[in-house]
Amino acid sequence: MAYKGLRGIVSYDAMETVRNTNEWMGASARAIASYPVFALFPHPMFKLMSAWGRVTERSFARMVIKPDWEIPPVPGAEGQDHLVYVEPAVRRPFGDLVHFRVARREPMARRVLLVAPMSGHYATLLRSTVTSLLQDCDVWVTDWHNARDIPVSKGKFDVEDYTAYLVDFMRYLGPDLHVVAVCQPAPLALAATAMLAEQDPSAQPRSLTLIGGPIDPDAAATEVTDFGNRVTMGQLEHLAIQQVGFKYRGAGRMVYPGLAQLSSFIAMNSETHVKAFMDKIVAEARGEASEGDKHNKFYDEYLAVMDMTAEFYLSTVARIFQNLEIAQNRFTVNGQPVDLGKIRDVAVMTVEGANDDISAPGQCVAALALCTGVPDSKKAQHLEPGAGHYGIFAGKSWRLNIRPLVLDFMDEHSGSDLAARTKRKRGGQVVGDTSPLGPEDDAKIAV
Repeated sequence: MAYKGLRGIVSYDAMETVRNTNEWMGASARAIASYPVFALFPHPMFKLMSAWGRVTERSFARMVIKPDWEIPPVPGAEGQDHLVYVEPAVRRPFGDLVHFRVARREPMARRVLLVAPMSGHYATLLRSTVTSLLQDCDVWVTDWHNARDIPVSKGKFDVEDYTAYLVDFMRYLGPDLHVVAVCQPAPLALAATAMLAEQDPSAQPRSLTLIGGPIDPDAAATEVTDFGNRVTMGQLEHLAIQQVGFKYRGAGRMVYPGLAQLSSFIAMNSETHVKAFMDKIVAEARGEASEGDKHNKFYDEYLAVMDMTAEFYLSTVARIFQNLEIAQNRFTVNGQPVDLGKIRDVAVMTVEGANDDISAPGQCVAALALCTGVPDSKKAQHLEPGAGHYGIFAGKSWRLNIRPLVLDFMDEHSGSDLAARTKRKRGGQVVGDTSPLGPEDDAKIAV
């Protein structure tokens, strides 16, 4: 056992060494190519070398840095800008409930909990989604922590603990709430809602919107679901799980490393990523690149990855993908069955992308059939034509088509006086949305 643990630490530190080495090589190439004496020899090789160094250094440095939220000010009705403050409302060892407080603005009628995925990226992946909702809603987000920074003394964190966190967050925010779960947390958000329906009906949210989530992974096969069914849990644990090295506060914790997850993300669209980086290096060499260009905005977020606890990763694969506990309504928390049929008073909506290669159409809409206690009048579904996985919660498809439908769904299943108290822009470009991607970029990122 001691040998196995040491081997895990060595593997984890080896990956960090490779990352560190590439960052150092990029910085060295940039520094060498910028040496003043080379200006006497105006050869394009030095410009390409410097460009490669800048791009490489930045890319590998971003892999261990949590991005800032950087939410732009929210335009007011009278032309004034309202600053946005990111404030933790509830602090927990494995994740916080974060509130985006808009300064000098009255509370909005719509109160939204955005459940961010824990699948290798930080919650800041939903930055543009938050920005687009802030104009019309008060927004909270689940901000999950990097497992490598959580001491072993804080205990475990698996799918049951994740679900319990969601129950606590929903109960804290109260019943006048709309929950939007993006991708991975969709089945667990559904389970958390069912737990509240049975244990504390007065704390249930008004609506639950599930976006591109694997409610029933077998409903439509993808590369993700196929992988989960091709390997045994023993193989997966041996291949994917490592022990956090001595450099971090979580030293000794077993994790699925973010760098390993990033490698699988990139492999899914390797040609696209290689072309993007080659184009960026050429643009840097020509002096046509900028700090805030589309490439930097996208990859600063895409390359920033976080570790997941081993028990969360393994229990997700085993219970959600292989055993289909949510899809077959057999999920349990602390030994207690969670009956999705207990949901009766919560309106449920599903959103899918026609070109989603992560959670293919059919996986998410399966939630509606599972909610046997919800009347048809409280159910809705939307399939966005031409949208990939990223496009159904950010980018043009989200801004122009999906977001208005989600807000309308919230309004329809809120208090009768909500429509009179809300004013929002319908259709068109959402002011303040800083999403760096358009619909042509949907396939670049996996959640």
